[in-house]
Amino acid sequence: MAEALFESVRSQIAQNLSATLDALAGGQTDWVALAGHVLSQLLISVIYLGILLLVYGILISLIRLVVGSRRSSKPWFGQLRTGIRYLFGLGGLLVIMAQFEASPELLKGMARAGLMALGFFVGWLAIGRLLRETMNRYRLEPSIRQLVENLFSVLTVTFAAVTVLSQFGFDVVSIVAGLGIVGIAVGFAAQSTLSNFIAGITLLIERPFRIGDWVTINGQDGKVVKIALRTTWLRTRDNIFTMIPNDNVASSEIINYSAEGATRLNIPVGIAYKESARAARDVIMPVLLAHSEVLQGPGMEPRVVVKTLGNSSVDLEVKIWITPDNLEVQPRIMADVLEKIKEALDDADIEIPFPHLQLFIDDAKGLAPLVQPFYPRPTEQGKGLSSPGDNHE
Repeated sequence: MAEALFESVRSQIAQNLSATLDALAGGQTDWVALAGHVLSQLLISVIYLGILLLVYGILISLIRLVVGSRRSSKPWFGQLRTGIRYLFGLGGLLVIMAQFEASPELLKGMARAGLMALGFFVGWLAIGRLLRETMNRYRLEPSIRQLVENLFSVLTVTFAAVTVLSQFGFDVVSIVAGLGIVGIAVGFAAQSTLSNFIAGITLLIERPFRIGDWVTINGQDGKVVKIALRTTWLRTRDNIFTMIPNDNVASSEIINYSAEGATRLNIPVGIAYKESARAARDVIMPVLLAHSEVLQGPGMEPRVVVKTLGNSSVDLEVKIWITPDNLEVQPRIMADVLEKIKEALDDADIEIPFPHLQLFIDDAKGLAPLVQPFYPRPTEQGKGLSSPGDNHE
């Protein structure tokens, strides 16, 4: 019973499959003969591929023997081997297509397209190497080198694709026009991205800062770690990465602390009016001269000058120079110098003033019971109570 059911299902499936294949073939087809023909062609293709692989192996071995094992480890040998492998792969593809009765026009088109693609690849390698050597010779920025290499690669791939498609009868003019229309549509849809892209190219050309510079952009301090085509990357002193759109960078005020080398720091210090500015300078200067991270070269000597005469202090300003490498730890250097200055002034008994507030209370009769025990006499103004001489921080 089960065997009869299984045989019925198998015959029904075979009948349906045969009817479907006949419909696709447009009539009755001898599937056994077709399968034999396909297998024979596959066998012949495998034989041809084996011959091509054998010839490829012999050719590579001969080339390696001629150039030597030392030169065969160079990058150019790997590129040569890739090109030869590509040619043999193209030949194998053409052989297989010929075995399955591909049209001569299609075979010629594929051969021309494959050789042109190889020519573009060789040109990309040669011109790309020449571009890299030229940019290294002129010591261009890594971001500019990356931009040039990317643009060159995109243009090469675009021209190669258009040329290859033209070998198969495609209308290149129509393709370019279609790409132009698509580009316009994409441009309207991504105005912000294109704006950042153009601003990124402008930044790479004008170079208001370089990778490794400490800058302030839109009020954000940080070290420039990457200049991409769409964003500029900053790393703050707290090791926080910030990506700022190039459009905002190009339209904002940029402060570059590393552009001119060493940077001067101005540290405010106040002393009391009764103290001598010269004495304070004599105390502070040894602290600056002994600090290991304060520059002391010609034109960069540390100084202490009187800045202003404030309301309650003589305001001094300590001027020191640090190297660009120390910009990352600038707050620590300023804090360390200021702490040592405070200790030196304390040791020299030079007073550092702080704000005082003197409070007068007039006509506050309600406070009399509380204040009278401490200040039994009325104020000189004769109105209410006061606390003359009382200072509160």
